[in-house]
Amino acid sequence: MHSTPARKPYPSDVSDEEWSLVVPYLTLMTEAAPQRDYPMRELFNALRRKRANPLVAAAR
Repeated sequence: MHSTPARKPYPSDVSDEEWSLVVPYLTLMTEAAPQRDYPMRELFNALRRKRANPLVAAAR
């Protein structure tokens, strides 16, 4: 898995409480599975950012 550099959180990032509710539905394989390149939480946060700002994400 790629190491994710520390970053400043976005307002759309999932909270610890929200993550604890969502993660059981997203993890069909373990976090350490060789197929995973990025942490699942970072991918989930990226999806939330894109949904929250579709025009900004489309302009990139």
